[in-house]
Amino acid sequence: MTDSRSPSALSCAEPDPAITSRLKKTATGAQHQDAIYRAISDAVIEHRLKPGARLREDALAEVFGISRTGIRKVLQRLAMEQLVTLTPGKGASVTRPSAEEAHEVFEARRLVEGGLLAKLTRRVNADELQELRALADQEQQALHEREQSDAIKLSAAFHNRLAALVGNQTLTRFVDQLCSRSSLILAMYGHAGNLGCECGDHSQLIDLLQAGKSDQAAEFMGRHLDSIEASLSIDDAPEEAPDLRNIFSAYQ
Repeated sequence: MTDSRSPSALSCAEPDPAITSRLKKTATGAQHQDAIYRAISDAVIEHRLKPGARLREDALAEVFGISRTGIRKVLQRLAMEQLVTLTPGKGASVTRPSAEEAHEVFEARRLVEGGLLAKLTRRVNADELQELRALADQEQQALHEREQSDAIKLSAAFHNRLAALVGNQTLTRFVDQLCSRSSLILAMYGHAGNLGCECGDHSQLIDLLQAGKSDQAAEFMGRHLDSIEASLSIDDAPEEAPDLRNIFSAYQ
């Protein structure tokens, strides 16, 4: 049986309320999961969740007011980015990078971030340089006030923004992942109150970019990352059971 209505009438028909309701619920669920993903990712990057910390699905579901199925999807997404490790029979935990992985991450960062500076030097503009200086100033202020978590997050944001300004989305995502893994490495092998680099490093790097000195900027980036890696003390850290409700209290 054919529909006697014209194509124009069909195109103007009111949407099915049931379908619209399901789409809204799906969108809301996805937004909720995105917010939870960012909350857990930030907690890792800011060192509020330490490497090896167990992430119990039932506890997270209660904290965030979501089903365990929803939490499982978030954890799987974090696992794809190597921030979380999923072990059959044991569940999820914040990834614990090995010493070999730590060295590999910094080697990758030297190659990638040093290489992107040549292109960035040719295209960065005054407004973007001002934006980078603002991030560097905020980081220095956080270090001065001994706000370690804020300083770590701002440092990662600075390196991520450098990559983003190059205009290559694939490169930007890769640097973002490397910076997130570096945060885990610093949490596991670093020292409290020390990010492994001079607090003025980022400002000096901006000066080199502004002067158009791409080779010197690349060399400086290499030394900057070398100093961070050299500051690490490679040893075993005990696993811990974090207080998830306290860590994510701001979310509730």
